[in-house]
Amino acid sequence: MNDIRNAARQDFDKIIQDIADYALDYDTTKSELAMLTARYCLMDSIACGMLALEFPACTKMLGPVVPGADMEGGARVPGTAYELDPVQAAFNIGAIIRWLDYNDTWLAAEWGHPSDNLGAILAVTDYLGRQGKRDIKVKDVLAASIKAHEIQGIIALENAFNRVGLDHVMLVRLASTAVAAQLLGCKREQTVNAVSNAWIDGCSLRTYRHAPNAGSRKSWAAGDASARGVRLALIAQSGEMGYPSALSAPIWGFQDVLYKGEAVVVNKPYESYVMENILFKISYPAEFHAQTAVEAGVILHPQVADRLADIKEIVIETQEAGKRIIDKVGKLDNPADRDHCIQYMTAVALLKGGLIAEDYEDDVAADPRIDALRDKMTVKENPTFTENYHAADKRGIGNAVQVFFSDGDKTERVEIEYPVGHRNRREEGIPLLEAKFAASLKSKFTAEEVVQLVDIFSSQEKLEQLNVTDLMKRLSRVG
Repeated sequence: MNDIRNAARQDFDKIIQDIADYALDYDTTKSELAMLTARYCLMDSIACGMLALEFPACTKMLGPVVPGADMEGGARVPGTAYELDPVQAAFNIGAIIRWLDYNDTWLAAEWGHPSDNLGAILAVTDYLGRQGKRDIKVKDVLAASIKAHEIQGIIALENAFNRVGLDHVMLVRLASTAVAAQLLGCKREQTVNAVSNAWIDGCSLRTYRHAPNAGSRKSWAAGDASARGVRLALIAQSGEMGYPSALSAPIWGFQDVLYKGEAVVVNKPYESYVMENILFKISYPAEFHAQTAVEAGVILHPQVADRLADIKEIVIETQEAGKRIIDKVGKLDNPADRDHCIQYMTAVALLKGGLIAEDYEDDVAADPRIDALRDKMTVKENPTFTENYHAADKRGIGNAVQVFFSDGDKTERVEIEYPVGHRNRREEGIPLLEAKFAASLKSKFTAEEVVQLVDIFSSQEKLEQLNVTDLMKRLSRVG
């Protein structure tokens, strides 16, 4: 064991160096599939942000830290008139993208939403462009997005921070720090310093994601993490020091203090794997472990809609992770509680034949039929779903739903392995994703503006060659 009295500094932990080197040096544009998927990711993230702006619970969180602390010529927040410093802009953008739990998802030993990092990426690039520091194209945004996805997702493959009670947004902070440093033009020493500080920050608890404390913090936590990433990159660029053994230091390092003494493991090289295999939430704003359960519920809706009073039992089979994090009984207090309850989401699907963000609000939840259906549900793990969930060549998110009636009758057992947003269903999903994007713009933009934005995003070359400042101008609302 290392002598903790020894003050001699070691080299930076390999994990820190590898993240910095990847962020600074790797060419993500060489993967056509990753760049194509990054375009869809940006499109979808903007759609999620536009939809979130319809909810007062979200918009009350936006703007400067205090009234009047705007920044003329600062980074803009899509769908609003705000111009902010890049740290606060990252919070705003990250919050609207994440608010409805409708943006892309990565499921592994740890889970999360890698597009949360676009809060940092868009804020930094628009700020740099407007301040005349760099001429940045959207191509650079897509390339940085691939890197952020990769850093967050590769670390998530074998490290289940959730099992020790830690929140996955720590990986947003880490990825945002690294890509923000690269975009800001940080040198290698500055970048490793920034990344080490991201690890030093440790991690918040997952308390607010689970019963009995589930709440709206889970909708703004990623914005907070992406903003912190920008802040850490900026202070590192100013010359602030780093901490070489941030992970490995005995007693005081991340691994000993927060990870139960276990080593953080990274066995897969950083390339573009995560973006190429990302999961889009297209059909339903539902926690991703339940996406296929909702789809199964929608399929079964015609068979049960007229027989609700006759239902004896509803059996939901899910993966181990799904059972562990969204299997809930008892009273659900708020929308954040409901959108992380597999029983609630499936009940609404069975009852209405669909699920939209408004279905988590109090007026819909007051329908007594929803809780009546929840009370009849049994949720159990299907080992095959769990196995396929962890298989690198499958990444399945299987669920099965079957309804049993009091007279002995029963519906078919509907099993769905891959949701519409999965890579295995891309051909089916992309037209729906494009429709989601176009529909989301209609509340904030004129018909002509919608057509123009759809046209820009429909062309890989046209979007990549657009200046970030031009795109953000098109997306902002003045006055």
